[in-house]
Amino acid sequence: MKRLVLLRHGQSVWNKENRFTGWTDVKLSEQGVKEAEKAGKLLKEKGFDFKIAYTSYLTRAIKTLWIVLEEMDLMWIPEKKSWRLNEKHYGMLQGLNKVETAEKYGADMVHLWRRSFDTPPKPLDSDDERNPKFDPRYAGLLPKEIPLTESLKEVIERFIPYWEKEIRPTLKEQNEVLLAAHGNSLRALVMHLKNMGKDEILKFNIPTGIPYVFEFDDEMNLVKDYFLGDPDEIKKLMDQVANQSKAK
Repeated sequence: MKRLVLLRHGQSVWNKENRFTGWTDVKLSEQGVKEAEKAGKLLKEKGFDFKIAYTSYLTRAIKTLWIVLEEMDLMWIPEKKSWRLNEKHYGMLQGLNKVETAEKYGADMVHLWRRSFDTPPKPLDSDDERNPKFDPRYAGLLPKEIPLTESLKEVIERFIPYWEKEIRPTLKEQNEVLLAAHGNSLRALVMHLKNMGKDEILKFNIPTGIPYVFEFDDEMNLVKDYFLGDPDEIKKLMDQVANQSKAK
């Protein structure tokens, strides 16, 4: 049996403030640190023993991974970082409050920007200081690889080739792999692994800090998938993600 664990980073400072984050590099909140610690303890308790881990170029995912590995006494294992695991780029929405944006543009439009398959937010201007081309961590990317906005469709196009070429073969060889990333980059992989339709993925939400396990047979056929933890708590957390654009 092969086990892939997907872990959305713990709550970030901008998650707490209900802002669109995207490729903006923000830190974990205190709650986010606790979520990562809890995830690490749970994975250790359940007997996971990773030999390698993957994460994005963004601090909130990297720090989540480090905390989890520390809790599991696995900080020595190799980790690979790739920009292809980054969150969806939210374009001009980055930094804006989700409820205020919904009040300005309408809840339906914001829901499309957040969760649709192929409707990206308005792009950044090329000279906007938030353009990733000004960030040294992306200095090695080709201009065509640097987004100014993205839909889930574009996230899939950059992530799934990396899954097929790098992560999937590693999982087949190593049996257990941990992947710490982001809500939309993980949704892209989930859609691919579960062969979900566009309408189905629109409604699918991944809570922060909850390990999501995929089990495969030796031929890498998906057997089952499940979240680790209390089902009622997980359902509540998923609903919270879905309702982030709604006024309280």
